[in-house]
Amino acid sequence: MNAFKFIPIVLFLIFFNNEFSFSQVEKLNHSLKELEYIEKTTYSSESVNTRIRFVVIHYTSTNWEQSLKILTKADYEVSSHYLIPESFDETYKEKNLYVYKIVDENDRAWHAGESSWQGRNHINDQSIGIELVNNSECYYQPDNKELNYKENYLCSFYDYDPKQIQLLIKTIKPMLKRHDEIKPTHIIGHSDIAPNRKYDPGPRFPWFTLYQNGIGAWYDNEIVDKYWQEFTTIKMPTILDIQCALKSYGYKINLTGIEDKQTNAVVRSFHYHFRPWDTKGDIDVGTASTLWALLEKYMPNVIDANSKITCVKE
Repeated sequence: MNAFKFIPIVLFLIFFNNEFSFSQVEKLNHSLKELEYIEKTTYSSESVNTRIRFVVIHYTSTNWEQSLKILTKADYEVSSHYLIPESFDETYKEKNLYVYKIVDENDRAWHAGESSWQGRNHINDQSIGIELVNNSECYYQPDNKELNYKENYLCSFYDYDPKQIQLLIKTIKPMLKRHDEIKPTHIIGHSDIAPNRKYDPGPRFPWFTLYQNGIGAWYDNEIVDKYWQEFTTIKMPTILDIQCALKSYGYKINLTGIEDKQTNAVVRSFHYHFRPWDTKGDIDVGTASTLWALLEKYMPNVIDANSKITCVKE
């Protein structure tokens, strides 16, 4: 058969298919133009959790005017979700104190930096940052060979304004309902998540007041006494035991078995939070008793019947 006889048939099929395709596209485009977008929330998945699991509290180390500038201008590359002023600040011109939301909770603020808590890193990704205007500040001499790591810093800590703390409590309490991943041990200070480089909110911050208002973690005195009796009459935990306990509670610490520089920084941060009258970072029976009491209350599975810690694996 002559192949030329098929040419008209092939051309017809090509033309027909193209016309069919163009027709279908035109119909689809036409239907999309007429289609009304309706989003329904009839169903919701149970397989979901909130991005937010931590609240991190900071001090600004300066007055209101400078704090606001630093936390809102791009040049400084730092931010927080909330900023709360204090009374008697001459640079704050409002008659009343207000809570200022400067980053939406659904967005990532730049407040934590290099950080870790309870085995999680990059705390900015998972937290709400709250800055309190307060002039507390620390100075460092890391290169001064005449000073060891317990002496190469000098801090001035100042009391927090009670009105400011009232506003802080009113800020955090609704968060606990919005973000059910925020547990008592997830409400922490900057020094808790970065003990080698940060000191805020410092030993003057009233953690116990927050706890009395249903916010954050605190120990029970009778449990501290129980462990104090045990550790002073039977056996004090070893340095490795205490490192394991600190790691179990949430601090990032290497398990070296010696009271080294990084251990001192972590213990100092622990003291700022739970033993603010003792801020040099030295380990003693009070440190161990308080730490064990917290673990028994919030993480009882890590302590066995002999008060030994089941150490968190690296």
